[in-house]
Amino acid sequence: MSDTRIPAAEITGFKGSLIKRFAARTLGRVPTSLGVYWHNRKVLMDMARAGGRVQRWDACDEQLKSFAHIAVAAQVGCSWCLDFNYFEAHNKNLDMDKAREVPRWREATVFSPVERDVLEYAEAMTVTPPTVTDDMVARLRDQLGDAALVELSAVVAFANFTTRPNIAMGIESDGFAAACGLKPLAQSAAVGS
Repeated sequence: MSDTRIPAAEITGFKGSLIKRFAARTLGRVPTSLGVYWHNRKVLMDMARAGGRVQRWDACDEQLKSFAHIAVAAQVGCSWCLDFNYFEAHNKNLDMDKAREVPRWREATVFSPVERDVLEYAEAMTVTPPTVTDDMVARLRDQLGDAALVELSAVVAFANFTTRPNIAMGIESDGFAAACGLKPLAQSAAVGS
């Protein structure tokens, strides 16, 4: 990992101790990002709270949401988010052969038509300006239903909400995927182009 643009602060105090203990227990270590966000604890806590609420949504298939989040991370170029989302997919027992291929989904042959539609939609929501089409939404409404599509859209928006500050602050991979025995992460053809 390279140095972040905002140096990580020392996580101190009672709340800091609890956060570090929780992170170490659930992730195996305290992520560098926590120290960066520790500079503004309100932001850290509100982002964590929002992430916890997003995790409770259940109208859309967990694997589709995970793939969408990975697609956003790959497109935006957030190595921390790619790393963490592979780690999360592994811990949720999702299809890791597919998860690894998300950054290069257009060339990969492992995805179903609905998975491809979800990945295309996630990327279309992520580009500026968004390029979502009526046809994309119609296909996903037919395949997922309105409630799941609303949830998927919010998950993609949340993925953008979390990936972009990490890029701006120079937060990079902490090696979570390697810690759970995964092969190196696939690289997106779109990143850097």
